[in-house]
Amino acid sequence: QTEDEELTVLSRELKQRKDSLQEFSNANRLDLVDKVQKELDILEVYLPEQLSEEELLTIVNETIAEVGASSKADMGKVMGAIMPKVKGKADGSLINKLVSNQLS
Repeated sequence: QTEDEELTVLSRELKQRKDSLQEFSNANRLDLVDKVQKELDILEVYLPEQLSEEELLTIVNETIAEVGASSKADMGKVMGAIMPKVKGKADGSLINKLVSNQLS
């Protein structure tokens, strides 16, 4: 396995658990929230250090300029260019929010 494949698996597992955590919280299943939070804590140990929101914003702005994006219609093009740069180092939903804010 390559490091890239490992990051893909870790990122997918992290996302699944974050989604589960949200669902369990909404359902008030605190027993399951605790279990999933412990799993998240373990997974995060194996991920690269996460980028700060400021660092991400810089990458977002640079990528928007690189691809010549000017509106939300360019969202897919920007996301496609950004995600390989931040793989394993940032949450996709946060990136999506930052890109969306910059293109609005």
